[in-house]
Amino acid sequence: MSRAGPVPRSAPCTLRGGCRAALAACVAALGACSFAPPYRVPDTGKPPAQYKELGDWKIAQPRDAQPRGRWWTVYNDPELDALEDKVPSNLSLQAAFARLQQARAQYRIARADLFPSVTADPHATRERFSTNAPQELPGYPKLFDDFLLGADFTYEVDLWGRVRNEVTSARASRQASAADYASVELSLRAQLAEDYFNLRSDDAQSQLLDKTVGDYEKSLQLETDLFDGGAAALADVAQAQAQLDNARTQAADIKLQRAQAEHALAVLLGENPSLFSLPVNALPLDVVPPPIDPGFPSTLLERRPDVAEAERRVAAANAQIGVARAAYFPQLTLAADGGVESTRTANLFSAPSRYWSVGPQLSLPIFEGGRLVGETARVKALYEEQVADYRNTVLGAYQDVEDNLIALRQLQQESETDAAAVLATGVALQQAIDRYRAGIVTYLEVSTAETAALQAQVQATTIQARRMSASVLLIKALGGGWRQSSLRSE
Repeated sequence: MSRAGPVPRSAPCTLRGGCRAALAACVAALGACSFAPPYRVPDTGKPPAQYKELGDWKIAQPRDAQPRGRWWTVYNDPELDALEDKVPSNLSLQAAFARLQQARAQYRIARADLFPSVTADPHATRERFSTNAPQELPGYPKLFDDFLLGADFTYEVDLWGRVRNEVTSARASRQASAADYASVELSLRAQLAEDYFNLRSDDAQSQLLDKTVGDYEKSLQLETDLFDGGAAALADVAQAQAQLDNARTQAADIKLQRAQAEHALAVLLGENPSLFSLPVNALPLDVVPPPIDPGFPSTLLERRPDVAEAERRVAAANAQIGVARAAYFPQLTLAADGGVESTRTANLFSAPSRYWSVGPQLSLPIFEGGRLVGETARVKALYEEQVADYRNTVLGAYQDVEDNLIALRQLQQESETDAAAVLATGVALQQAIDRYRAGIVTYLEVSTAETAALQAQVQATTIQARRMSASVLLIKALGGGWRQSSLRSE
């Protein structure tokens, strides 16, 4: 009966190779693990087919007329264009850009953990051991030099997806910061356009009131002359004086309002208010807001940077849940260090001077006093907070569009009715003047008619400014020229 032959020498090597392959496959499978919940954009309900306040309001045709990029150019105002070009000097915008740079840097920091860390630690020291120290060895030199040239290698094997979820969270935070920057810029540009049209409306009111003050001064002089000649009562003079003083008060107040608006524009543009001024440029009454296509509610969420920012905050919080859950499991780190060390430089690079060590390190939490449980609860609550903020931002986006759609529609009607009121009060004023000159009525009737006519004209400039502001705010509510696709490069 023959005995089995010896086991070939290659068999153990094959076995060890198979073990290594199995171990590598196991590590790769674990490396694919992630404890972050599958991310889904929070549900905000089905959007309506069209905006409620759109009504029969005529919108721009065709639909691709929605402003893109330099949306403020739809107003065809070179002065506004020149001011908008200065918005990058705004300090709030610069602060938002700095926050974006911080988020980009934080992403690079998080991504660095995906790669090994190699550190060189050369040093040269002269040392002396204490003779009275417990580790003193007889015959061992107490004074010597130590030269070392080495390097350390560490790498965390991302078994549970902790590092990858940190990177995912940092990437989402970076994209949220980019959307925040776009949102700040959009708000500033819209605020600039709104303040600009209000300032020009102040100029129009100021011109109207200055003319009115001049007319009232002539009326007061006329009434004074008539009173001196015995053809007018003292009450008529007092009425003319009161009317003039009220007009002067309104004119002074609108100049104050205009000056403060100019100061606000200066700060918005990052300039010193003491060195900034805009020439008087009254807004003509025939200027009307440009037609704006609001699009469909279903596309609104892709056109608002603040909505995108809120959604990216949700994604970042979702990834942090995976980071917190991974902390319950072992952390595997591969470490190695090596180099050369000697007491003399002459043999520093010789073979006996070499040293090295290599091996894995496993860290497993056993008792944390509830810290891991608390951290997991915290990040879950943070996720729920971000979801609520996102849904609230979406509702606010719809409200902004609806508010400004109804504002534009109603203000257009108000403009038409006020134009009729301006015409009617003008006719009534002329009739009152004719009747006064004929001696049929007192100056009180003229004064009343003049006040009504002035109020209608001031109201016309106010409504016009509100219409222009509503159109600016509608463009802002629609996201200006921003698109969600702009975050793909972030």
